[in-house]
Amino acid sequence: MSKVYVYDERDCDPKKCTSRKMVKFKLAVELPNLKAVPYGVLVLDPFAPKAVSREDSERVKAHGVLVMDLSWENIEHFPKVRKDAAHRALPYLLAANPVNWGKPMRLTSAEAVAATLYIVGEKEQARQVLSKFTWGEQFFVLNKELLDRYSSVETSQEVVGIQWDYCEKPDQNEVEQK
Repeated sequence: MSKVYVYDERDCDPKKCTSRKMVKFKLAVELPNLKAVPYGVLVLDPFAPKAVSREDSERVKAHGVLVMDLSWENIEHFPKVRKDAAHRALPYLLAANPVNWGKPMRLTSAEAVAATLYIVGEKEQARQVLSKFTWGEQFFVLNKELLDRYSSVETSQEVVGIQWDYCEKPDQNEVEQK
C-alpha cells in the first residue's frame, strides 16, 4: 500500500473537506508544514509539465503521493515543494463530488489521490480511498474508460495522447447524423 500525504491550507468547508476525511479514516497522513514533505514524493500539481502515468508507480510505492488541499480560487498560488519531489498533473477526468459533479478537472483531493493511485496500478487502494464518500463509486463509473486507458499505458506522453484523443473525439450523435 502506497503512502498518501496531505498538505491542507484549510481553504475549504471542513464539512466537505475530503482530505480531512482521508486523514480521519487513516487513509492519508497530514503534513504540518511544507518542510515535512518526504523525500522523493510525487506531488499532484495542476501546473506540472508531465502527467501521472505508470512510469511513476515505483516512485509512488517508494515515496508516496502528496495532494495539496487548496481552494480552486487560490490554485494560482500553488506552494513550492522540495526540489527532489516529482510534480505531476492529472489528465482529463470528470469530478463526481456533489459540488463539481460532471465538471472536468475540478476534482476533490480524494478524487485526485484515487485517480493517481488507479493510474499507477494501485486500483484497490484507489477504491478504498473513495469508499468513504457516498459519491465515491460514481467517480469510477464516470471515468471508467479514461482511467482504464490511462492505467494501461506506461508513459506520461501516452497518457496525454489518450487525453487529447478523448477530448477531440467527435460526439457519437454528431457522427450518426452525418
